[in-house]
Amino acid sequence: MNKPFVRSTTDKYIAGVCGGLAAYFGVDATIIRIVMVLIALFVQPFGWMLYPVLWLLMPTDVGGPSGLNQLLGWLKQGGAERR
Repeated sequence: MNKPFVRSTTDKYIAGVCGGLAAYFGVDATIIRIVMVLIALFVQPFGWMLYPVLWLLMPTDVGGPSGLNQLLGWLKQGGAERR
């Protein structure tokens, strides 16, 4: 059985990346969050870029768009309201 590599919409603090990774690997989300913080601190300069890259690539678990598709859709609509 193949598990999907997706972001969580229920187990999230920011974008659901750690919750999705925890579901994919079958571990507690707190462990993934601690590991992500440690990677961000000790694997410089690429550690802090890991979370945004995963957000851009991973779709949501309810069939929603990836972060990149969300960002492109927002830009197509004109971004923030222009004054």
